[in-house]
Amino acid sequence: MFDRRQILAGMAGATTLAAPTVLRAQTAWDMPVPYTDGTYHTQNVRWWVEEIAKATGGSMKIQVHSNNSLIRLPEILRAVSTGQVAAGEILISQFGNEDPFYELDSIPFLAQGLDQATKLYEASKAALQASLQKRGIRMLYSVAWPSQAFYSKTPINSAADMRGMKFRTVSPITSRMAELLGAVPTAVQASEVPQAFATNIVTGMITSGATGVQSRAWEFASQFVNLRASMPKNAVLVNERAWLRLPEPVRQAMLAASAQAEPRGWKLAAEVEIASVEELRKNGMTIVDPTPQLLTEVKAVGAKLTEEWIGKTGDAGKAVIENFNSRIRA
Repeated sequence: MFDRRQILAGMAGATTLAAPTVLRAQTAWDMPVPYTDGTYHTQNVRWWVEEIAKATGGSMKIQVHSNNSLIRLPEILRAVSTGQVAAGEILISQFGNEDPFYELDSIPFLAQGLDQATKLYEASKAALQASLQKRGIRMLYSVAWPSQAFYSKTPINSAADMRGMKFRTVSPITSRMAELLGAVPTAVQASEVPQAFATNIVTGMITSGATGVQSRAWEFASQFVNLRASMPKNAVLVNERAWLRLPEPVRQAMLAASAQAEPRGWKLAAEVEIASVEELRKNGMTIVDPTPQLLTEVKAVGAKLTEEWIGKTGDAGKAVIENFNSRIRA
């Protein structure tokens, strides 16, 4: 039998044991995410958590709390910033009132399709990270939603058809878009959408095909106008103080998993965009492309919103747009 002094002496003389010893000290985090387990964002988060657990030999455990079950989406950013939780996932544009840089990716027709959405992310990533760092938050990865579309109970062929429509929106920028199109913006969380339509709290919305499938949109709406207006993003965030308390091998494992989760999630977004539209069609929704008039009107609103966004962000925002445009031209 070894006594305590022998054990300590052996540890001091065996530096090769240092890393495994660190990794055996278990860390447990809670992580609120706003969407259901059937959503590919949540599935990607769970994959990320499993990869981290495997890479750290189970020393880093992250408990995912899905579907707003621990903390609701509007409170997750603050909860991560204050250290109430060590990690969380948010829809970035939901917090546009706190920093206009968060709402850039929801401006309609600024970036269309996966390629342009990727370039917009590349052009704005540094500014987004800097804003979050000021809040004591580190962004580990970000994944887009499929392209945004209009859903409604009645056909939308022009902005005139939206006049007075109670329109579910998810961010300040989509609320402003609704106002400019003559609709009445109404904030409703994804999990509350079916009930909101059933009680006529809302009669139209803009969201992705993925959310439409998750909420079984065919049970409360009949029209899907495939605008392909924008691809807003979710972000996985960690509290910076909690991050710095982690052993270096654990941080490296989390960075490695994040570097895989991000492209993995974007690939899923592209696949889900196609599959979800087909699922909506299969369940009886009318799938239409926007009429030329509606397309012209929404693009004009997008141009105005871009102009307003640059006005709010100044030279920094103008530089991001110029960077994005240069990437599009390259």
